[in-house]
Amino acid sequence: MRFTVDEGFRPAPWLRNRHLQSMLPTLPTRRRALANLVRPLLAASRELLIDCGEGTRLQAYAARTEAQPAHSVSPVAVLLHGWEGSADSLYVLSLAQQLFSQGFEVLRLNLRDHGATHHLNRELFHSCRLAEVIGAVGAIQRRYRDRLLYLAGFSLGGNFMLRVAAQARQHQLRLAGVVAISPVLEPTATLSALERAPAHYQWYFIRRWTRSLRLKQSAWPREYDFAQLLRSTTLRQLTAELVRRFTPFASLEEYLNGYAITGARLAELDVPATIITALDDPIIPARDLERLPPRPELEVVLTRYGGHCGFLERLGATTWAERRAASLLARWSAQA
Repeated sequence: MRFTVDEGFRPAPWLRNRHLQSMLPTLPTRRRALANLVRPLLAASRELLIDCGEGTRLQAYAARTEAQPAHSVSPVAVLLHGWEGSADSLYVLSLAQQLFSQGFEVLRLNLRDHGATHHLNRELFHSCRLAEVIGAVGAIQRRYRDRLLYLAGFSLGGNFMLRVAAQARQHQLRLAGVVAISPVLEPTATLSALERAPAHYQWYFIRRWTRSLRLKQSAWPREYDFAQLLRSTTLRQLTAELVRRFTPFASLEEYLNGYAITGARLAELDVPATIITALDDPIIPARDLERLPPRPELEVVLTRYGGHCGFLERLGATTWAERRAASLLARWSAQA
């Protein structure tokens, strides 16, 4: 494992606050800035419903440029959003457009119960549902046969993609590389960091999560009644109750440990993998990077600033981390 502190990311002085970096990329002003940029990607995108096995379906949007023939050998990139994000999250759209313009066929995948997919599967999403993401990647691989397949994810999506890559050999996945931006490392530490962070972080995630649960209840009214559960006022309380009622885990701690990527979780990683993360990330403690396994295929690129999935050099459509990820995937593809 290689650690590199990249001094190439130099945000304007007023953008060096980690909370500002974490919040600004999600604001509507960025969506307006991205609108024209991502128009070619959206025009070329077509919905796919992916059979992940065991009756589970996940939604994706696939985009191929008109210059790419149906059976071209262009590389394929599968992008995955963070918790309570979606295939239409701004960071996903921005990276997808950059890869699309470089000749990649791009698939933007939705996790279960993310985007407008609450009706597709009866059971609730939780972060240990790795098998269905592996199933989705396997189905994508079969669809594209011998094309080079790359994975990229943000936050929880980065965590998922690294876990998929670590089990690639076991599931006969032929991956050419994976990039994770601000991935969740130790969920227990992230939950504690959220509790210590300014209150707007918990407010943001509780607001989005409760909205998602209401949509799930509306889609499956005979299965779910979240009325009492939605009175929870903290992420810990809400998570613990959902774990108790709707998962096989014996405790909150067992569940959180179930999707950590520290310790031996990535011990079987044998494809090129790069983590891009900031030392000042307010919800992913950088100290947990030391607990990643010493795999030679794994590189950790650190920046002094950037917050959580921020990496804004200035106010604009794209971010430094997205451009770095796109450049890295393009270089791997050119070298393959």
